[in-house]
Amino acid sequence: MKRLGVVLTAIVVSGSLTSGASGQTRAAGAPAPARLEAITAFFANEASTGKLPGAVILIQQHGSPLYLKTFGVQDVKTGTPMSPDTIFAIHSMTKPITSLAAMLLIDDGKLALDDPLSKYIPSFASVKVGMEVTKPDGTVSVELVPPARPVTILDLMRHTSGITYDYIGGKWIEKAYQDAHIFAGTFDNKEFAERIARLPLARQPGTLWRYGHSTDILGRVIEVISGQTLYEFMKQRIFIPLGMTSTKFVLTAPDELARMARPLPTDAILLDAERERLAHPAWESGGGGLLTTIKDYARFAQMLLDGGKVDGKRYLSPASFKAITTDQIGPGSGVDRDYFYFPGDGFGYGLGIGVRIEPGDAKPPPPGSIGELKWDSGSGTYFGIDPKLDMVYIMLEQTQNERGRITPAFKKLVYDAFQQN
Repeated sequence: MKRLGVVLTAIVVSGSLTSGASGQTRAAGAPAPARLEAITAFFANEASTGKLPGAVILIQQHGSPLYLKTFGVQDVKTGTPMSPDTIFAIHSMTKPITSLAAMLLIDDGKLALDDPLSKYIPSFASVKVGMEVTKPDGTVSVELVPPARPVTILDLMRHTSGITYDYIGGKWIEKAYQDAHIFAGTFDNKEFAERIARLPLARQPGTLWRYGHSTDILGRVIEVISGQTLYEFMKQRIFIPLGMTSTKFVLTAPDELARMARPLPTDAILLDAERERLAHPAWESGGGGLLTTIKDYARFAQMLLDGGKVDGKRYLSPASFKAITTDQIGPGSGVDRDYFYFPGDGFGYGLGIGVRIEPGDAKPPPPGSIGELKWDSGSGTYFGIDPKLDMVYIMLEQTQNERGRITPAFKKLVYDAFQQN
């Protein structure tokens, strides 16, 4: 257990905070230092008891970090301590960045939300929709029918394309994806899009929010329009302008590889996912392939909190920012929600990110504010943006086994720290 010993960075607390023990009050909207220590205690215990290798936690308010701590180790095999420069596989937290890349092309006038996908990837012009049909004898078969309308860029960005994952949907569509061996051999974004185009859509376009490879296909659209690889476009238009110096799809430099966080040896699903990622270095997955640090992702999140501005300069048009952060699947959209509705209770979905639109059905409601933005991933990473508190909060870790338990606990601890009573 020595390797799992907790390693902590110094806590950074804004000067607007004062000690509760001295009888002074803190500024409105500022967290209580004693309650911030509850976050420390929680993650220190997670690492020291071996539930996590480690984690890095950041809370940033008014553009400055007020809590930044590291816990545990990057890899239990090496015992290398976690640091703010540790690199994490962020899986689905890639999706908001790819969606931002597409919005930059919209701002350039090179892409439109109502463009048909087949305009950029012609193979999708012949895609069919699978429809389950119950026969008079009670047996169920799948018939392929033409789509009622083409899949659009909007469908890709709001997950209403009918494109799914091989583990989501009815048995027939899961089997179709699995039988297609879409991850076999060597492939890049172009080849992957062609493989998906040969599969049926699980639903009519625009009718159902269903998680899937939509954002991966969006990544290929970006390549077609820009004439660059997805990484080259992201580097030029996002990573360099935002100062995201450690965000990539593939690590090659020894010092970068040495900073990579690894799951526990018992985290079989995440280890399998990592092997798949390493086996396909040419596939720049816009839906889940990026690697980053907490400092880099904080730059991206702060840009969203600042309304599409970077260091006070307009980076994303007001119209595009509003589209990203407005619920696109609510009343009047004609979109139903899948049984596996990843945004969660109280959240709608914008263009690549969850948007809090109501308290939700839970009693009491989950913590947070109306208008908050968030997304997380299968590797246990999470980020939230709360405009009401002018706050960004990020958790980077590598765990599939424990994420369902840790994510809601983390969010509650953050908001408990901001309570005024």
